[in-house]
Amino acid sequence: MAIVAAGAPGDRRKRTGSAAFKPGTAYTLFGYIRTIRYIRLMMVDAFVEDAGLFYERLGLSRTAGRVMGWLLVAETGDADAPELAEALAVAKSSMSVALRQLEQAGLVERFRVRGGRRDRYRLAEDVFARAFRAKMAEFEGFRALAEQGLQAVGDDPERRRRLELMRDMYAFMMDRFPRLLQEWDELKDRR
Repeated sequence: MAIVAAGAPGDRRKRTGSAAFKPGTAYTLFGYIRTIRYIRLMMVDAFVEDAGLFYERLGLSRTAGRVMGWLLVAETGDADAPELAEALAVAKSSMSVALRQLEQAGLVERFRVRGGRRDRYRLAEDVFARAFRAKMAEFEGFRALAEQGLQAVGDDPERRRRLELMRDMYAFMMDRFPRLLQEWDELKDRR
């Protein structure tokens, strides 16, 4: 069922004759604006929930993922722990665990406003490139693991083929990703 403000196109409610309900009046405009704001809030809530699920698949807790989503779309871009717990309807203890996880991963940073009594949290500067660089460090581990496997299987061509493919793919990534990140940094600086 679509949400339609009084007097908006598609509104089929009976008019009372009052000026407040006539199309083109201030009431109709404000009702329409309220409806748009409500829909936008619903879309933001859906985004935050989807972010929670997305980051959960990447290994974060769902609450930590929801915090990432909320900080991405928040008007100010920062909040303290009680504000986040209330906004996301989670226990303060769950929020504390999520914020610690995000801070340790380098995804959020804690700061304090001068004269403020609480720590606040915001996304780390260039958080996504930073996360990408952290993942790049894992490529060498995968490549080294493939080399170890190659030594273990000897001359068996089928097993060697699979391990060589693994080794070569991660070597390729190690070679190309730094250039991509450098290109990103240059593009970002021009924005």
